[in-house]
Amino acid sequence: MLNRMIRWIPALLCGGLLWSASAYAVLEIQITQGIEGGVPIAIVPFKWTGSGAPPGQDVSAIVSADLARTGRFKLLASKNFLERPHSGAEVNFENWRSLGVDDLVVGQVRPAAGGAYNVQFQLFDIYKAPTGQDIGKPDYQIKQLAGYSVPSRANELRRTAHYISDIIYKQLTGQRGAFSTRIAYITVTHGRKGTLYSLQVADADGYNPHEVLNSPAPIMSPSWSPDGSKLAYVSFEGGRPAIYIQDLATGARQKVSARKGINGAPAWSPDGKQLALTLSYVDQGNPEIFVLNLATHALRRITYNSAIDTEPTWSPDGKSLVFTSDRSGGPQLYQVDASGGRPKRLTFDGSYNARAAFSPDGKLLAMVHGEGKVFKIAVLDLKTGLFRVLTDGREDESPTFAPNGSMILYATVYKQRGVLAAVSVDGRVRQRLQLRDGEVREPAWGPFTD
Repeated sequence: MLNRMIRWIPALLCGGLLWSASAYAVLEIQITQGIEGGVPIAIVPFKWTGSGAPPGQDVSAIVSADLARTGRFKLLASKNFLERPHSGAEVNFENWRSLGVDDLVVGQVRPAAGGAYNVQFQLFDIYKAPTGQDIGKPDYQIKQLAGYSVPSRANELRRTAHYISDIIYKQLTGQRGAFSTRIAYITVTHGRKGTLYSLQVADADGYNPHEVLNSPAPIMSPSWSPDGSKLAYVSFEGGRPAIYIQDLATGARQKVSARKGINGAPAWSPDGKQLALTLSYVDQGNPEIFVLNLATHALRRITYNSAIDTEPTWSPDGKSLVFTSDRSGGPQLYQVDASGGRPKRLTFDGSYNARAAFSPDGKLLAMVHGEGKVFKIAVLDLKTGLFRVLTDGREDESPTFAPNGSMILYATVYKQRGVLAAVSVDGRVRQRLQLRDGEVREPAWGPFTD
């Protein structure tokens, strides 16, 4: 992992290009802690109604995996099913009540013209469903929480499954699901010819990894544009740091800052028109926060201090920036108006607080919190001032919120290897994501794109 100085000045490091399919392994997700007494749910394997072989992707299995990894649901094992219905008309609700199930998902995958599919599913609340004594009443009908027929194609079935998971999650929790979103991260592999860095983008469940960039030189600080179409990052091509913006669909990229000294820690403004960054070409190389207008390339200086100012992040409303500074003697978080002005110190718990990330609603601030040589992920409630440490690692860093605010993804070390991990904002759910080979670091969770 990066040393402590690099930890809170990640801009100091980091390119072959193309948005291409990658041979890199899928990130394997392990639930390390779930909510005790998670909601009991059963997902019956979806029926294939075609005459030929079923499609290669098992939609219901993907939905099951999505819901399971939230740690908020307890999935009934299929071996315990008393029946395997595929539509509401086939469901015996008493059977599922006897198994202690709260919610039930059934569905079918039907072939459609031109090699397409229609994926049909229904979600039922077992205890709001009719009992046997209701049958025959004039107003009797099967009540469902959700039911859709979703058109899809072979190469879209995983995406369709995530979409279904989003619908189910929203119905059962009241919160928008983030299964259809993507994550970016850096992989590091060590071989006989040296170290190779790769910027990867994958589905939120770690599948469908694609390589955006690879290089023998370090790559750092990936940052998503608000519409999810581009990434900004730092690359050390040629031995010097520069900030690039790359279009994920075309692979086209633009170098937006290659000034003398540090060019680092890019962060998109919520409207996608500006980039906050750390530069050190002024004041004898002292790192300061600047804002770059992406249309005019005009540069606006935000901080003026002899201390190190770095790692800017925008508030969701775009009105302010939070950054890391050692102006008080050690790394702490400060907030400043987006147009500049006098910064306000935000963190006072502990001697080290850095690498801030706002929750999507702007109410929480995640950070790396250090005491001595131990670094964990913590959150600060900006309204109440409540400060909570969420993780129990020793080298946790780079927190990034899911776009629905439910989880925080971060980098850590497990068995002496760099891996990713995730923790819910209440600390009750934990996951670990790792590659079979190589290390993973610097995650960035992408936005909703619809």
